Amino acid sequence: MSTVTQGPDNREAEATAEISIEQRETEGLSQGQIVRRRFFRHRAAVTSMIVLAFIVVLSFTSVGIEIGSLRIPGWWQYDWREIPTVENRGAPTLSLIPEFLGGAGIAFGNHPFGQDEVGRDTFAVVMRGAQQSLMVMVIAGVVATIIGVVIGAIAGYYRKWADSVLMRFTDIIITIPLIVIGAVLGNALGNLGAAVLGVVIGLFAWTTLARLVRGEFLTLREREFVDAARVSGARDRRIIFRHILPNAVGVIVVNATLLMAGAILLESALSFLGFGVQSPDTSLGKIVSDNQAAFSTRPWLFWWPGIFIIAIALCVNFIGDGLRDAFDPRQKKMPSERAMARAGRAKTPSGPIVDRVDPRDPASVTVAGEAVYTGDVENYHDPRPEEPGDAGHGRFDPER
Repeated sequence: MSTVTQGPDNREAEATAEISIEQRETEGLSQGQIVRRRFFRHRAAVTSMIVLAFIVVLSFTSVGIEIGSLRIPGWWQYDWREIPTVENRGAPTLSLIPEFLGGAGIAFGNHPFGQDEVGRDTFAVVMRGAQQSLMVMVIAGVVATIIGVVIGAIAGYYRKWADSVLMRFTDIIITIPLIVIGAVLGNALGNLGAAVLGVVIGLFAWTTLARLVRGEFLTLREREFVDAARVSGARDRRIIFRHILPNAVGVIVVNATLLMAGAILLESALSFLGFGVQSPDTSLGKIVSDNQAAFSTRPWLFWWPGIFIIAIALCVNFIGDGLRDAFDPRQKKMPSERAMARAGRAKTPSGPIVDRVDPRDPASVTVAGEAVYTGDVENYHDPRPEEPGDAGHGRFDPER
C-alpha cells in the first residue's frame, strides 16, 4: 500500500517562501527605490497618474494661463469669455462614430463640447473651470497638509498639556461642518479668486491628518533612534523634522492626496451652491450651477464638467491608494503559486514523504521522516516533542 505523509508544516513553508521572494525582490535597493517599484506595480495608480497629468496639461495649455495681469495664451482658438457665432444650434460638433457605422465620421469641429446659452465655447469654459478647480485642490491640500503635520507633530511629540490643548482645538474644528465654514467664508472671499478659496478650505481641512500624524509621532518618539538623538544632544526641532518626520512620510503623503480629492469635491459643491468661485471667473462646479436651467434642453452642458470632476477625484483617490500600498510594508503583493512553489523547493528540498512498500508488508506510517509503527496499531511511538500544558496534545491516532 502507499501512504502520503507531510513533513514540515505547510503554513510555515508558505510564509518562508513568501519572505524569501520579498527579500529577493528588494535586495540591494534603497527605500526610495522600493517605494517607487511598489507604486509602479499598482496599475490603477499608474493609469490614474497618466490621466491626471493629461487633464492638467490639456487644461493649462489649451486656453492659456491668466494670473492677475499675466496672460499666457493657449493653442485653442477661443477664449472662455469670447462669444463666437453659434454653430450646429449650440450642440457639440465632436463626432466619434465612423460613417460605416451610421455616424457622421470622426470629426472634432470648432466646438467639440458645444456652446452654452450665451454662445461661449463650452470646451474653453470647461478648461478654464478645470484650471481653477485644480488650483483650489492643490492649494487646499498643501495648506491643510502643512497645518495638520505641524499640529500633529507638536501634539504627538510633546504630549501633556500641548497635546491636550491642540487636540481639544482640533475637536472644536471637527464639530463644525466643513461645508458650512466654506460657505460662509467662500461667500465673503470667493470673489478674490480660486487661490484664496483654496487657502480658506485648507485652513479647516487639516483635522484628520493632524490626528493621524499625532498617532505616528506617539509611536515613533519611543523608538531607539529618537533616544539616540536625544543622548547625542539634538534639539527637539531637529528630532521632529530630521528624525521622526521622515519616518511618518508615508502616512502624510497618502492622506495629503485624499485631502486633495476631498478639496475638489468641496469646491465643486460650494461653487454649485454659489459660495465658491464668483463671476466673471468660473470653475467646474460653477459651470454646472450656471447651466442647471438647461438640463432638459442642453444636457451636454452638464456632461463635460461632471466628467472632469469625477475623473479628477477618482484619479487622485487611486493615486493615494497606490501610495498607501507603496509606503506601507504590510501591503505586499501576493506572489503566484508557481513562485511560491519555486521558493519553497529552494528552502526545503525535501517534499512530502511517500512510503511505498510491498502490499504484502504490514502497514506503516511515517511522521517527520521517522517510522512510528509497523503492523500492530498498539506498538508505536509518537516522535512529536512533548508540549507541557497543551491540552490538545493527545495520543497519536494512526488512523488519521
